[in-house]
Amino acid sequence: MAKEFSRVDRVSQQIQKEVAQILQREIKDPRLGMTTVSSVDVSRDLSYAKVYVTLYEQDPEKVKISVDILNKAAGFVRSLIGKRIKSRIVPDIRFVFDTSLVEGMRISNLVETVVQEDQRKKEDSGESEAE
Repeated sequence: MAKEFSRVDRVSQQIQKEVAQILQREIKDPRLGMTTVSSVDVSRDLSYAKVYVTLYEQDPEKVKISVDILNKAAGFVRSLIGKRIKSRIVPDIRFVFDTSLVEGMRISNLVETVVQEDQRKKEDSGESEAE
């Protein structure tokens, strides 16, 4: 019988939970603002973890600065994770800005615009037929 979750999945979920708590409670840099951990990809050998974060700030330059700050603090975050989880290997951490939320909002706005445009055209054609 196959396992429901692989070890890599369990480790990535645990790292996501711990990194979120660390960013909320331990990292005190005022330049960061609101940071949310959206997902974590861990390599199969558990040596690397790519942590996807979303930021309240959408300005590309400020996003780059925030991700640089997080990557400079990656060693500190890794040491705290090593103390919190029971694992022989603690992966090297790299923070990456998650663009899926921004992309999803953009697509949602495009769909909404098209629906409104279609509704307006339907109303305009309905008025011209009634005349």
